[in-house]
Amino acid sequence: MRKIYKGIPVSSGIAVGKALVLADQETLVIKRNIPEESLETEVKRFQAAVEKTKAEIKEMQGKVKKEAGGKHSGIFEAHLMILSDPMLTTAVEKHIRADKLNADYVFANAISGLIQSFESIEDDYLKERASDVKDIGKRVIKNLTEGKQETLADLKEEVIVFARDLSPSDTVTMKREKVKGFCTDLGGKTSHTAIIARALEIPAIVGAQSVSLQVKDGEPVIIDGLLGIVIVQPGEEDLKHYKGKLEEFLKQKIQLSKLKDLPAETLDGYKVELNANIEIEDEAKFVLKHGGTGVGLFRTEFLFLNRKDLPTEDEQYTAYFLAAEYLYPYPVIIRTLDLGGDKFLSHLGLGREENPFLGLRAIRLCLAKPELFKTQLRAILRASELKNIKIMFPMISGIEEFHKAKHILEEVKTELRKKKQKFDDAMELGIMIEIPSASLTADILAKEVDFFSIGSNDLIQYTLAIDRVNSNMAHMYNPLHPAIIRQLKRVVDAAHKEGKWVGMCGEMASDTAFSALLIGLGIDELSTAPVAMPEVKKVLRATTMVAAKKIAEDVLRLSTLDEVKAYMSIVNKGDCKYCK
Repeated sequence: MRKIYKGIPVSSGIAVGKALVLADQETLVIKRNIPEESLETEVKRFQAAVEKTKAEIKEMQGKVKKEAGGKHSGIFEAHLMILSDPMLTTAVEKHIRADKLNADYVFANAISGLIQSFESIEDDYLKERASDVKDIGKRVIKNLTEGKQETLADLKEEVIVFARDLSPSDTVTMKREKVKGFCTDLGGKTSHTAIIARALEIPAIVGAQSVSLQVKDGEPVIIDGLLGIVIVQPGEEDLKHYKGKLEEFLKQKIQLSKLKDLPAETLDGYKVELNANIEIEDEAKFVLKHGGTGVGLFRTEFLFLNRKDLPTEDEQYTAYFLAAEYLYPYPVIIRTLDLGGDKFLSHLGLGREENPFLGLRAIRLCLAKPELFKTQLRAILRASELKNIKIMFPMISGIEEFHKAKHILEEVKTELRKKKQKFDDAMELGIMIEIPSASLTADILAKEVDFFSIGSNDLIQYTLAIDRVNSNMAHMYNPLHPAIIRQLKRVVDAAHKEGKWVGMCGEMASDTAFSALLIGLGIDELSTAPVAMPEVKKVLRATTMVAAKKIAEDVLRLSTLDEVKAYMSIVNKGDCKYCK
């Protein structure tokens, strides 16, 4: 039966195909068809994993009983009871045979259903048992997969992925030719999942509440990444409508591609640096393809994700050098490691934090682990021989952190000089402005850095005290809040007073609704998702710098978010007095 769901559109495009629903497990489980002759082997594989898990639980039970007494080992009895319940195990075996599917996928779905059942119970004690079921699920799946985690790079057929959430590493490893689009229950426009979807040009919707629980595997679906609409079991009219819409979308892309070799300048000749944000070195080719003039943000943390060890210095060097070489002589701004927030590395042994966005992340992590930091800095410096690389430190809160980071950089330079290793000693050194304390002390920072790049995603989050990856708060996350506009102006004025340039690499830079306002405020460089560059260029080439400055002046005089939104709505319709 046809159903429609609504979410937040985060990556434009339209996808029509079959749904792949990922079970809500820490270990990613992908559906595989099992041939008839292998079904009994698959059932035995499941039974063996269950028995192995039981043995592990009994071993833990014995250890706890010995060390802490029988009272504390009772929880394991409940785990064993669940694993011995034929309502669970027999049902899984039955579905493996009937649906001809892999045991880990069938079991993961069964566990998810059981978890939902417990979570819906009114009784608090029974509701808490959902965590026991989750723990059992992880243990059995680990034994079924022998600890080898599958990824979306393992897909064998074209699908539209539905999940409660996707980690940045899940998204960045997607096999682009197999994942036609995706939709998640959680997330907002600036979550890293959304950011990578745009970079990979995959149609995507996030914050769609519980849609992953409503869609079934293999169901025909349409996702509209322009409007944020999901259609399950679409009818003939839907398919006809979206076929036409897809054709129109592709026509618009062709029209925008004609701007590729034209400069990003206003009608009155003001030139704007238009660069791209990339996650992996292979994306460098998208920069020139979409008409960019360099990389304004190379998010290096994606070299560290989806692997069981840290990348070596040589691995990092190769990635940085290849991007710089491909784009030479255009600049490549490399942001040092920005792990934390919604990007974790379990093998760093840091553990989960109560408030990860306010915790040990970005430059704080690098300063706390100097050897990790030095390895990356050595790789960047070694890759700088073409002299088109710049370094940028993330999440700087004040001049002290900048001094500490720069001191470590100087130590690495000294090491390389002793080894007679060539590098660009005059490399520009900048910082991200994404914490209110940095924007408030921009006048102090501007005296010592070579450039600023405004990370609007976090600056908005920290200024407005809104979790940017919380779909419940998405409606309150607004770049046009007067506090944000005033901070942008403050940062620009402080930098320009010292003769330094200011870029913006947050998602605000990719949104054409803000382009005129941003250059009017004095932003010198915009770094966007590669796919967004033609649209931004189109808007810039249709306005004048005189009009942009007038728009910025008007906005700075407004007092409320509603006033700013209403004013910018008029501007974006082309109806303001300066837009003629």
